[in-house]
Amino acid sequence: MGIHYLQHVPFEGPGTIRNWATDRGHDLKGTHLYNDESLPDLDTFDWLIVMGGPMSVHDTDEFPWLAAETDFIRATVNADKTVVGICLGAKLVAEALGGRVHEADTSEIVWFSVEATDEATESPLFADLGGKYDAFHWHGDTFDLPEGATRMARTDACLNQAFVYEGRVVGLQFHLESPPATVDEIIANSGNLHDSTSVTSPPASDATRLPMMLNISDRC
Repeated sequence: MGIHYLQHVPFEGPGTIRNWATDRGHDLKGTHLYNDESLPDLDTFDWLIVMGGPMSVHDTDEFPWLAAETDFIRATVNADKTVVGICLGAKLVAEALGGRVHEADTSEIVWFSVEATDEATESPLFADLGGKYDAFHWHGDTFDLPEGATRMARTDACLNQAFVYEGRVVGLQFHLESPPATVDEIIANSGNLHDSTSVTSPPASDATRLPMMLNISDRC
């Protein structure tokens, strides 16, 4: 299977997704948009994974490739391919599907517990994650659910933490793919934190669950 990822900054790569893909013999390739690399042809991959980044989906003046990326994500969804968006990637996917992206009332920084919705407990993509699980967060924006999408997770500060659209498009406001080294790099590149930011300490375990979710989604 061909998996293509879109990367927005040097310090937010595919993380444990690379290990998962390699272990299963999948062909993993990427486009580094911060290097002005070209987007791939739609017929060259089966899955698209859209990574995170510190910019907003609205920062098109500073990052003009965001507009073309959003159009590309929409075309990928319309081509009936699997799409996974993480953090910024989830917001880009939401916008591509018609959801509104806007500033959150409270930023969420570092580790927070995520609560599964009732729909998530019956979803083949999310059921094995359990009713509550720890995840790494780094976001100040959020999104409204696109029409036709189903909410899969929430936190006290952010109602829409994850969604599924048509059973093959997933948006995750949080990170489950980041190993400790990536977390350290995100923190090192964060700059000063805003006064409204809510910060928590890391959980006892830094084990990620995204590879398990991707393995489940192979059956869908």
